[in-house]
Amino acid sequence: QNMNIQVEDIRIRPILATYRKRVPVTEGYVEVKDEGSWKQICDKHWTMKNSRVVCGMFGFPSERKYNTNVYKMFASRRKQHYWPYSMECSGSEAHISSCQLGSQAGHNSSCASGMPAVVSCVPGRAFAPSSHSGFRKAFRQEQPLVRLKGGANTGEGRVEVLKNGEWGTVCDDNWNLVSASVVCRELGFGSAREAITGARLGQGMGPIHLNEIDCTGFEKSVTDCKFNTESQGCNHEEDAAVRCNVPAMGFQNQLRLSGGRNPYEGRVEVLAERNGTLRWGTVCSHNWGTVEAMVVCRQLGLGFASHAFQETWYWHGDVSADDVVMSGVKCSGTEMSLSHCRHDGAHVACPRGGGRFGAGVSCSETAPDLVLNAELVEQTAYLEDRPMFLLQCALEENCLASSAHNTSLTSGYRRLLRFSSQIHNNGQSDFRPKNGRHAWVWHDCHR
Repeated sequence: QNMNIQVEDIRIRPILATYRKRVPVTEGYVEVKDEGSWKQICDKHWTMKNSRVVCGMFGFPSERKYNTNVYKMFASRRKQHYWPYSMECSGSEAHISSCQLGSQAGHNSSCASGMPAVVSCVPGRAFAPSSHSGFRKAFRQEQPLVRLKGGANTGEGRVEVLKNGEWGTVCDDNWNLVSASVVCRELGFGSAREAITGARLGQGMGPIHLNEIDCTGFEKSVTDCKFNTESQGCNHEEDAAVRCNVPAMGFQNQLRLSGGRNPYEGRVEVLAERNGTLRWGTVCSHNWGTVEAMVVCRQLGLGFASHAFQETWYWHGDVSADDVVMSGVKCSGTEMSLSHCRHDGAHVACPRGGGRFGAGVSCSETAPDLVLNAELVEQTAYLEDRPMFLLQCALEENCLASSAHNTSLTSGYRRLLRFSSQIHNNGQSDFRPKNGRHAWVWHDCHR
């Protein structure tokens, strides 16, 4: 029979309490919550395949061996409370609840001649521990074969594959958790939390490289799985996507939005250490923009940034958090935490202060994503010498260089680069210009 165990009913407990300060915990006893109390699992029938599944649940790509002597020493010092079942996993499961529940044979309160089961997990390329800002990429920088696009959060997005130098998508026919987990592990995350169909994380562009993917769950790359190279009948409305299990980093606890009308907006407040104590404070809004706001929304799990605000006087946040604790913030947009962006550190400098001028954001679960079809521009581009009398509208609408005003309308011409354009919205919502109709200008030329 299968187990009815939720994610929150399983944990990895380190042998020393001080290890719990390490985020995330990658090694420790496997424990199950049973009738309100945590119980260990006897290692008598425990396998590395079981460990692989547990590691995947907690956001790590794979399992590894550990020093058994350390755990034997600690296990002998304290009484253990054992869960009365064993687990039988094939190793391809995305969650421990999909494994088979073993018999109670040999599982009693003392787990005779055994000790608690232990897992040790590989941190993954995106979450390798480092002394600097917590994490760094510790793997060789190779050209990736797979990437995720269009997702709001780390470890989610439309699956795109590189083939013959061109990125393409995956058709969702036969798309399931096993194949999705191969993608997630390949990218340095854990197993897949969700295999998404129907282009729910946005439609891609270009070719559809893979169709009817059939993975065993142990492949190093999704390109190693069996698949149908023919994508007839597939279109980008069937693009496959994933949401991967990622380690619990705790980043969302270092930031909050205050004073907004709903949980998706407000003044950005950061938990920072000042004079040996942690306190909440605001972020200087000087040069604050959409890229920085994107990092905030991602860190809080609120999706995409729809607006970045440099004045927040209309949001009355916590008065005790009015002081600026972070300034000079400049993000690249890929950071998982605002603290990972460049900033002034302890030397805060903000002329206008942080109360009514603190940085603010408005987040949205979905967003448009406009992409220019660059191939069409390349294929259609040409030079044209166009007479000035055909450019009257362009002249009136200030679409020509200033030197055009000194060119004769009857005999002069301008040399133009002409091309066709095509804009795709690869996002998950309609594109609506931020400026209302009051900001648009009507012109009779083009009406």
